[in-house]
Amino acid sequence: MTSDATPAAPVPPAVAVEPDARRMIALVVGIAATVAFAILRFVVALDDQKPLAMDTWWNDLMLAGRGDPWLLLAWIPGWGGGILGMIITGIVIFGLFLLFRRWWDAANFAIALVIVVAIGAPMAALVARVRPESSLAETVATSFPSGHTAVAVTVVITLGLLLRRWYVWAIGVVWVLWMMWSRTYLSAHWLSDVLAGMLEGIAVATLVWYAVEAVKDRRARKHQLAEAAPAG
Repeated sequence: MTSDATPAAPVPPAVAVEPDARRMIALVVGIAATVAFAILRFVVALDDQKPLAMDTWWNDLMLAGRGDPWLLLAWIPGWGGGILGMIITGIVIFGLFLLFRRWWDAANFAIALVIVVAIGAPMAALVARVRPESSLAETVATSFPSGHTAVAVTVVITLGLLLRRWYVWAIGVVWVLWMMWSRTYLSAHWLSDVLAGMLEGIAVATLVWYAVEAVKDRRARKHQLAEAAPAG
């Protein structure tokens, strides 16, 4: 006996839509860092960009502990995280991502670096906060936020999110803390400047990663649905 039933049309494979926990965490952290940065900026502006109580306390502590061996240690991240050092580092990392055909990761890294500099540099010039008088590094009134710290945090978090290796996070944390300490030890920045740079870097790195991952997923879903659609 023949069945009159027509065979059902092929059902396209299901596309995973479950929220990615890492992505949600990155979004929440990025928003929280942005809000914290705005609050810190407001607090600093309240007293006409003058150092906060914690700034003078920390700067006095750094001055009391100054010595030649520590100064040498403090200059290392300052040189490595300076304009030339970060340009070289950025080009090398970007080039490695391209070499291994990690196009999305290369784009993520480049976008994050461009945005953090595009935000921090104009803001520092606009705020025009005066650095500590005892500064051994820069003396231009572009203290808030710390660009060295912001770029270092952006690079570390972006690489941590992209490479997903514990040692990347471990080395990165050491580098960021070293950078933050060195900028205040050399009196190039107040403590609140490096905290602001840290918050800026966290916000940029996490939100850019979140946005790039969302775009990548959307394109992947469109491609998957296009392949699954019946011809004609």
